[in-house]
Amino acid sequence: MLEDILLITDKHIEAAADIVKEILKRKKDKFIIAISGESGSGKSELTHVVAKELFKLGFKVKPVHIDNFYNTHPLERAEYRKSKGIENVVGLGEYLWDDIDKTVSDFKNDRENTMPCVDLVTQNIDKLTTDFNGVEILIIDGLYAINTKGVDLAVFIELTYHETKKAQSERGKEKTDEARFRVLEAEHKAALSIKNKADLFVTMDYKVVAAK
Repeated sequence: MLEDILLITDKHIEAAADIVKEILKRKKDKFIIAISGESGSGKSELTHVVAKELFKLGFKVKPVHIDNFYNTHPLERAEYRKSKGIENVVGLGEYLWDDIDKTVSDFKNDRENTMPCVDLVTQNIDKLTTDFNGVEILIIDGLYAINTKGVDLAVFIELTYHETKKAQSERGKEKTDEARFRVLEAEHKAALSIKNKADLFVTMDYKVVAAK
């Protein structure tokens, strides 16, 4: 999202260093990394640091935040979820997967792509146009990022919303009413359903370990 709030700490820097090492081991042309995590788990911070470190190493890298690809407008989403039943609609089906697939395809084929980008302040959906020609590494981050087709390295942050309530409050992004917690619980269940797609886990104490 535009103007997202990042709270980068030593744990993000250390975890990012381990992830970059794994990327360098696996690196190939048009490489895709996906980083999934629940609200407040640090996926945006981790993505930012990984991207910066790869850039320092000379790679042309592009982060894409696929939580921008919801099928409802941010200002209408809460009411839509309530009207349809939070537990009925919250989950993988809320993403515009065809649009995400097109973004991945445009990256792989060095094409120009226009994607949604939500402004955190106004909640307007802006359009961001990127020329993927020459971009070597795509970093996809978002709640269900590792569900994206064609990912070469999938990273899952194991912190859940139960452990990150303080972080959510500090970021100023999460309301603490009953409906919000129902959404977080539904997202938690959906995230767990794709956890088996991960190649690397970032543990509760922010250590990077390989999936068994």
